[in-house]
Amino acid sequence: MGWSASSQSSYENVKIFEPSSNLSYAPCEPSIAISKSDPSKMVAGAVLKYVSISSDSGKTWKTDRLKSRFGVYGDPCIVSDIDGRFHYFHLSDPTGLGWGSPWILDRIVCQTSKSNGKRWSRGSSIGLNRPKQQDKEWVTYDPVSDQLIATWTQFDKYKDPSPTCHSNILMSQSKSGKKWSAPVQINTRSGNCTDDSKTTEGATSDVDEFGNIYTAWSMDGKIVFTIAYHDRVTGLISGYSEEKVAVDSGANWAFEVPGLGRANGMPIIKCDRSGGPNNGTLYINWCDQRNGKDDTDVWLVSSKDEGRSWSVPIRVNDDPKGRHQFFTWMDLDQGTGRLHFVFYDRRNHSTNLTDVYYARSADLTNSTFENIRISDTPFDPSSARFFGDYNNISVFNGVVRPIWTRFENDQQSIWTAIINE
Repeated sequence: MGWSASSQSSYENVKIFEPSSNLSYAPCEPSIAISKSDPSKMVAGAVLKYVSISSDSGKTWKTDRLKSRFGVYGDPCIVSDIDGRFHYFHLSDPTGLGWGSPWILDRIVCQTSKSNGKRWSRGSSIGLNRPKQQDKEWVTYDPVSDQLIATWTQFDKYKDPSPTCHSNILMSQSKSGKKWSAPVQINTRSGNCTDDSKTTEGATSDVDEFGNIYTAWSMDGKIVFTIAYHDRVTGLISGYSEEKVAVDSGANWAFEVPGLGRANGMPIIKCDRSGGPNNGTLYINWCDQRNGKDDTDVWLVSSKDEGRSWSVPIRVNDDPKGRHQFFTWMDLDQGTGRLHFVFYDRRNHSTNLTDVYYARSADLTNSTFENIRISDTPFDPSSARFFGDYNNISVFNGVVRPIWTRFENDQQSIWTAIINE
């Protein structure tokens, strides 16, 4: 059901962080994680190097700046493991000079906290391979093997239009976040380096109940995926599948949304390990403009046979056609098997005014979705400001915490909503 533009959200909105002044990189690209050992503890991250912690289920927050011996340069990804540790992944800036240094993005960095985000390790290095650049990482925690799985794009040279410049998807694993395995290239078809729809980009992963790792990414209007097979005897990866197609057309990485400097259709993959009726089902969520440039939508496909076949795309947003929904993220509650989404939504406005919507499975078929506006008021973004590439949502045993960026009075801020099932 959609909510009217005048109704107030029934979920409490909480401002996590807003800077005191304008910055060259205002906070955006937020990530959030709920502790798997104590759900009242939460950690959030945002561009460029912000870390926020909460000890009261997200009702109040304290924000600081993260420091690393390898520098901190955005693309935050926060992960919680079964032991209650938080891991903050980000890009590197080892010289502190940003794009003025040839070594910018020379590795992915992992910093670990055993104190619910109060203190962090100096950082471990993933994928150092100068002069190539490591970008757009995402990480999942594998409870089957008790390990972290990182996937990202390696650029021969970021933004270089040369036909000899390539992008590839890499994977690395770690038991504790301290030492990482040598990266493995898991794609067979390379992309370009221009950060567009012909770049291999936006890799996310999840694992099934047997520890097999499924990784999906965007490439040339398609969403493709591979499987890393887990050997339950040795605990190691025994091999990789060939590159397969989950969505065969329309799923471009880059597209235009009015009021944004850029927008993308980053695919989010999840696997049901709940033991419920959909146990083993794979889901991929993304946005695209297959219905027209004035109609960005949120989509979902699923597979019940380990990726051998996929459903037709299901539209998650339930409004009439002709308005933009974008920057989707999805999580799956492994306690119930239900899917949860967060995305920006303009269904209530004929202008660029933007609300934040939350969608969840209407039932355990995961084929219809209740849509709920969760932002108290809309905002009007500015294409002159970097607004990032994603939002995020974390779900654990009925505790749901979406996180998003808001633009108002020439300031960007990071928000969540208190949702408990």
